[in-house]
Amino acid sequence: MAKPVDVTIVGGGMITNDLILPSIYHLQRTGTVGRIDICALNTPPLKALAENPEIREAFPGQAFTPHPALSEAPDKKFPDLFKEVLAGMPPRQAVVVAMPDPLHYGVVMEALRNNQHVLCVKPLVLKYEQDREIEEIALEQGLFVGVEYHKRFDRRALIARRGYRLGQFGEFVMGEAKMIEPYLYRSSNFQNWFTVDKTDPFVYVGCHYVDLVYFITGLKPVEVSVSGVKGKFPNGNEGYMWANGRVRYENGALLSVTDGLGYPDDGAGSNEQCLTMFCEGQGKSGLIKHNDQFRGVSHSYLDPIGCAGSYFNYINPDFYRLVPWEGDGYKPVGYGFDSVAASIRMIHRIENEVAALADEAALAKRREIIREVDAKGIIATPANSYINELVVEAARMSILADGDAATIVYGDHPHVVKRGA
Repeated sequence: MAKPVDVTIVGGGMITNDLILPSIYHLQRTGTVGRIDICALNTPPLKALAENPEIREAFPGQAFTPHPALSEAPDKKFPDLFKEVLAGMPPRQAVVVAMPDPLHYGVVMEALRNNQHVLCVKPLVLKYEQDREIEEIALEQGLFVGVEYHKRFDRRALIARRGYRLGQFGEFVMGEAKMIEPYLYRSSNFQNWFTVDKTDPFVYVGCHYVDLVYFITGLKPVEVSVSGVKGKFPNGNEGYMWANGRVRYENGALLSVTDGLGYPDDGAGSNEQCLTMFCEGQGKSGLIKHNDQFRGVSHSYLDPIGCAGSYFNYINPDFYRLVPWEGDGYKPVGYGFDSVAASIRMIHRIENEVAALADEAALAKRREIIREVDAKGIIATPANSYINELVVEAARMSILADGDAATIVYGDHPHVVKRGA
């Protein structure tokens, strides 16, 4: 019988509540996951997770071990407690990194130092050299690292990838993408880390569509220009509330990407997101168009529901929803769940396939499976999604220089330079 893997989630915020914990709970009750631990800076987010009525209704009888314990004072902070928890894990289990972007590198490296497989929310890190370091260390130790670019698991993206690579659309030449997250993000923990010096909307959510165009076409970005509009969070911190980027690809194609923390809280959708790609063929053109914020489903409620409390909603049934199933409670469905499940199941597969092997043979087998995943290119890994780190570096260089373009140089030592440098 296959042995489940234990999972430690580092970070108890929005993405853990909205996607990761429900996905891990379902994998636990279906036998893939064993023990679940969650580490946070302090107890309030852990208490909110433990008492979330929707999660409790969907997963009756299931629970996680919180770190720190819920009995600790809510204002007491434990910034390094996650290190103790990771050090106490059995080797080659799973660590899910669900922290703010600037903290990913430190937590991922700590997990690898403790001989743990990793699933990290996107983007993996903010510098290409850090991506390479993680890739090399993980492969040397036979540890799997997945990156949660969940749009790769959207059926629309998978259909487009297959069709593009069969030549059904022609060659991508011009496109536009948009992802505007809710205004209410400004009042969340974002105001403590989403600051001008650390990140911006292009890096935070624009990376989804940069990765998706690469995923569909295989074309590498070679130049990035990003301009931003600054604003103040409620706590007074300054951040880029809006960003617009232009990405040039190796074949000369252009992608415009507009992002922000400003979708109206009273709006019908929880956000606005879409992708349009025009392609050139012989004497004709092709088109890929995804309206991701509206998928043909509208609900109008008697009482307002959801994080913004709106009456009328455009429903996206494809990313993540809890639905009735043949078991107890509810189950998560959608490409968000599929993405989390793919990486956790890959870790589960790796460890069960090598369970009966001697150490040297087990290490060789783990490396073999990791290389297979890299080459397949469906689950994002440091090896097959590294262009995102180069784009992130270029974007930060550009936005901090008021939109001056940055060039991505490939070859033996990929790096980013100011255009013309």
